[in-house]
Amino acid sequence: MVDPDAPYADLTPDAVLDALNAVGLYPDGRLMALNSYENRVFQIGLDDGQMVVAKFYRPGRWSDAQILEEHAFAQQLADADIPAVAPMALPGTLLHWSTPEGTPYRFSISPRRGGRAPELDDPETLQWIGRLMARMHAVGRQQPFEHRLTLSVDTMGRASRQWVAEHGDVPPAQRQAWLDVTDQALDLADRCFANVPQVRTGRIHGDCHLGNVLWTPAGPHFVDLDDACIGPAVQDLWMMLGGPRHERQAALHALMDGYETLEDFDWREWRLMEALRTLRLIHHSAWLARRWHDPAFPSAFPWFGTAMYWQQQTDQLRQQIEVMQQDLEPEWR
Repeated sequence: MVDPDAPYADLTPDAVLDALNAVGLYPDGRLMALNSYENRVFQIGLDDGQMVVAKFYRPGRWSDAQILEEHAFAQQLADADIPAVAPMALPGTLLHWSTPEGTPYRFSISPRRGGRAPELDDPETLQWIGRLMARMHAVGRQQPFEHRLTLSVDTMGRASRQWVAEHGDVPPAQRQAWLDVTDQALDLADRCFANVPQVRTGRIHGDCHLGNVLWTPAGPHFVDLDDACIGPAVQDLWMMLGGPRHERQAALHALMDGYETLEDFDWREWRLMEALRTLRLIHHSAWLARRWHDPAFPSAFPWFGTAMYWQQQTDQLRQQIEVMQQDLEPEWR
């Protein structure tokens, strides 16, 4: 039985290497843990000189069917010559292995693809990323997910708020203020979505931040489809933009110039940007609270859970309320 408070307690370096041996891969001893908290991810050298990445999935987070849908989407992208890293079939892509102590793990093996964060102050870089996202979304609309989540105010926002309300250890002085402002923000997010009726959705990356779009001399490529879901295209686009609204217009238009060379885009979706940012803020707080008993989290996020943290989150949500109210004005664009 996996301990939910320490789900990777016996996933030692030796255990990781044993798991690869069990599926017919032979490590040469090179092993490096990569920056991942939800899952455990390792870069591993093989005796044939190849470098691979092994991802051990957090027990209980996704079903086998949900993980296999992620793998199938990644393979469809790769088959369409879209640079996304798909798991290797050994022979299947979702692998099962247990430690000598009897702890079961599910994992996948992918070829290593390096890169660096893209330079988002370069218009040509943004145009290239825009074209790549347009191609990904075109493939994503070819068929739906059957098992993965659909991004919505309820699935990403209210479910997170409810979990914190029932289980989160929010200091008493900040608890009610955070709950109240979260309710206000989620009601406004609902209005923002209602203000963009019949928005087109499809399979999307879902977590397209700078760490998941890597740049090489050949251009950008996508990694880590762990949060792939059904949602609007703008969810994959807005995280490429930073700063106040008046400062990001040039970057927005460069990104969309690239996107619209290949795919039409419903510009009404940009009215959802701040609602989506709001959902991400609330979801992130709940994610940290859910995972706090995993020993990796307190050391990586020492500021979480303090009175200052929850006060800052409350203040940020108040700011989001103001900008979402602007998005509901008729002359937004």
